[in-house]
Amino acid sequence: MTTSATLALTEQLIARPSITPDDSGCQRLLIERLAPLGFTCESMPFGHVQNLWACRRGHANARPLVVFAGHTDVVPPGPHAQWQSDPFIAMARDGYLYGRGAADMKTSIAAFVVAAEEFVTSFPRHTGSIGFLITSDEEGPAQDGSVRVCETLKARGETLDYCIVGEPTSLTQLGDLIKNGRRGTLSGRLAVKGVQGHIAYPHLAKNPIHALAPTLAILVAHRWDSGNEYYLPTSWQVSNIHSGTGATNVIPGEIIVDFNFRFCTASTPENLKSRVHAILDAAGLDYTIDWTLGGMPYLTPPGKLSAALSAAIEAETGIKTELSTSGGTSDGRFIAEICPEVIEFGPPNASIHKIDEHVPIATIEPLKNIYRRTLELLLPSTK
Repeated sequence: MTTSATLALTEQLIARPSITPDDSGCQRLLIERLAPLGFTCESMPFGHVQNLWACRRGHANARPLVVFAGHTDVVPPGPHAQWQSDPFIAMARDGYLYGRGAADMKTSIAAFVVAAEEFVTSFPRHTGSIGFLITSDEEGPAQDGSVRVCETLKARGETLDYCIVGEPTSLTQLGDLIKNGRRGTLSGRLAVKGVQGHIAYPHLAKNPIHALAPTLAILVAHRWDSGNEYYLPTSWQVSNIHSGTGATNVIPGEIIVDFNFRFCTASTPENLKSRVHAILDAAGLDYTIDWTLGGMPYLTPPGKLSAALSAAIEAETGIKTELSTSGGTSDGRFIAEICPEVIEFGPPNASIHKIDEHVPIATIEPLKNIYRRTLELLLPSTK
């Protein structure tokens, strides 16, 4: 059986152990494929992060600019012994391709590149432009990756028209779900003060756990908003609670609570912060909060990009896709600052970040074909 170009490139990318923020040569491999096609490839290192901005200007009219965006970095594989095969050696087994990054998101990146190769070869005089925005910092702090590239492009006056982010969005079948937005993320570290003391003399101490407990229940039950036509209601979740000295006979002097909002466009960070403070103030707690805004929500209403991608998915798979804003954050939140239409689409996501991460081999060529078909719909071309 002949190995497809997309599968071969996916295997080469998986073989590079690019744990955040180490790109491990992935972007160099992409440059070797893109430069011969006429792409101007610009490395943009920031800190320890490698980024790539590559662009091929089309014939006559350089607009629209269609960009493929993704990340070469992967999360750590965990204990290698728990994998059925080496996480950094792509292994085909029982109809699946195994390896760290197989689903998130080296298959998408390989499909991007081969789709561009096929499109440019077939339509060398296409109008419009094709770009690649690749980072090695999506799975990490995301401070020196796509956000810095977007800031640089914005300072140059460069804007994108359409962007496809290769995040693994499909659920049970390739193409059954695409993301036209994501919720924002706002985290807080709440510290409530008490008075440490002997547990046998509670009148000489003040237990911050007891003081916070009723208010914590109020925060859990509070309805922050009702969502809207595109988003579920904003959620508030506790991720960690720390208190006590470890001894069983000491009332602690402080409790630390880490919490997170995943918020929709019906709320703002300022509004959410003020409401949390109001609830805590009403309880008379002695507290402080350190806030971290991880990202604002973004939304792409149905438009030309979602229509083209949906048509390409249906032509290739027969599936009528659905739009969704579910899930966590992505680099789409940064790209949306310089691009009016950002859609995320990629392979099935059931195994992402797990031991034995994998992607169905049968979805790899159709994924590439969908990306190529989308280019054909967005960029008028002549032979």
